[in-house]
Amino acid sequence: MIDLDLDGKKAVVTGASLGIGAATVRLLADHGAGVTFCARNEDSVQELSKYKPEGKGSVKGLIADMGEEDSTNKFIKDVESDGPTDILVNNVGASPSRNFLYMTDDDWRSLHELNLLSAVRCTRAFLPHMREQRWGRVIMISSAGGKSPNAALIDYGATKAAMISISKSLSKKYGPDGVLINSILPGLIHTAMWERAAIEIAEAMGTSAETVIENNGKGVPVGRYGTSEEVAALIVFLCSNAASYISGTSIEVDGGQAAHI
Repeated sequence: MIDLDLDGKKAVVTGASLGIGAATVRLLADHGAGVTFCARNEDSVQELSKYKPEGKGSVKGLIADMGEEDSTNKFIKDVESDGPTDILVNNVGASPSRNFLYMTDDDWRSLHELNLLSAVRCTRAFLPHMREQRWGRVIMISSAGGKSPNAALIDYGATKAAMISISKSLSKKYGPDGVLINSILPGLIHTAMWERAAIEIAEAMGTSAETVIENNGKGVPVGRYGTSEEVAALIVFLCSNAASYISGTSIEVDGGQAAHI
């Protein structure tokens, strides 16, 4: 029997108002974890905080802007006031489409602050307890773009590649302490980000977003976009004792789209 029981574990998920983050919060709680998450939008935080888990878990939401150092540090302090963290899912991130030649230094800094430094700060804060108890899980939500960069998402791809690199480095350092650190690389997942992209393409082509999504899905070997819940299922598995010998890896959840070996 596969042990996916997370009863008694305390989990933190960043940037969890929608999509993969929200699905992860719900599924971790369904498997027994006490989950604290954050998002910038107060209405989204309140809505997800109402979720009633199927298992023994719980859900608590906090408002935080992980693109701001002070706000991130306050979030960390608030989390720590409720006790130590066993599981960290670094999910927060943005993916603006922009032209390299017109990007400013501030554009680069702001996205690195949100996508990368938030993960660094949270991991640095919660690792000591994981090491002390000799059990912990850190999941970096990277992207297929971290291995297959897109010219329109150049700074996004750079941050996501860095997350993969950091997770591999930390896994070597803290694996002997029982802390397992992995990256997940979602591909075409039907989230708000891809909805926005489909709308932009549809407007340029004079068609509908639904048609764009359907056509894009045909380019995936399994023939469709993935769901946030399918990504969350892998996250829960990696956080469980069933994944006790998996560390330092980066796993695509892309319907077979990755072309590299």
